[in-house]
Amino acid sequence: MNKLKGKIIDIQSSDTISIVYVDVQGDVFSSIILEGKKGPSNYKIKDQVTLLFKETEVGLAKDLTGMISLRNRFKATIKKIEKGPILTKITLTYQDQTIESIISSQSAIQMKLKDKEEIEWLVKTNEVTLMKNPA
Repeated sequence: MNKLKGKIIDIQSSDTISIVYVDVQGDVFSSIILEGKKGPSNYKIKDQVTLLFKETEVGLAKDLTGMISLRNRFKATIKKIEKGPILTKITLTYQDQTIESIISSQSAIQMKLKDKEEIEWLVKTNEVTLMKNPA
């Protein structure tokens, strides 16, 4: 499980759904929360939280241009590539932290991924879970 610590900087709510924006060392991540009409009762602006998302939910991109609907899109450097017959685990250095992605080995081959290469990693807003940090 990938984990990043950050601080909530904004919450937008409508009916029973909210989008929460979290600052992680200057990058803004978004997460969707399903809750009551008044917004997420467990989360407030300035709360310290941990973002959680699975390795299988992290997509990778090279030379990506134009618009894309995935809101969480950030640059990283490939630290390590572990190729298997079906799946490949890519370890990334993002800021001073580690992010892991599991993609198909066929995709890794087609993308011609290399160690120390700069790429972009992406994760859909609805795949990011929030966990409130203890005070």
